[in-house]
Amino acid sequence: MKYTSAEAAKLLKALNEQHDMLDSKEDQSSTFIAALSEDIESVRPEYDYEATRQQLEEIERKIRTVKHAINVFNTTHKVPGFDMTIDEVLVYMPQLSERKRKLYPMAGALPKTRQRGGTQSNIIDYRYTNYDVKKAEADLTATGDLLARLQNALDIVNTTEKMEIEI
Repeated sequence: MKYTSAEAAKLLKALNEQHDMLDSKEDQSSTFIAALSEDIESVRPEYDYEATRQQLEEIERKIRTVKHAINVFNTTHKVPGFDMTIDEVLVYMPQLSERKRKLYPMAGALPKTRQRGGTQSNIIDYRYTNYDVKKAEADLTATGDLLARLQNALDIVNTTEKMEIEI
């Protein structure tokens, strides 16, 4: 079947939830406690070791298949408007976010601020910016705009371009 990245991510999430649920059921039913006075068969939970193993292995195979298809898609598809594959964009976006985080206080800095020495000191020092604050403001704006454009372009790819996944 053909899936968009967004659909494949939802499929992967559903498979992981299905695996977790089956694993949890196995944890609850693979062993049980019965009092000496109880009929063991009346409290024995329904559990089939072989069937559960097969179901878990089949879900794990599907998870591997979907993850592989997503990885291949991410390494082979370029994001329109940017000369980068999806996996490169997925690395670039956190880099841009970190750049924005660093530029934010720099863009809001005053060219000169008073600094007090220690608590007992009457000496006043001044902290000076060693860069052009206006340039930092412009870089912050440009970085935010680039990040927004990149996120929008990636969203479009994730919701429109399809990959083939045989599960």
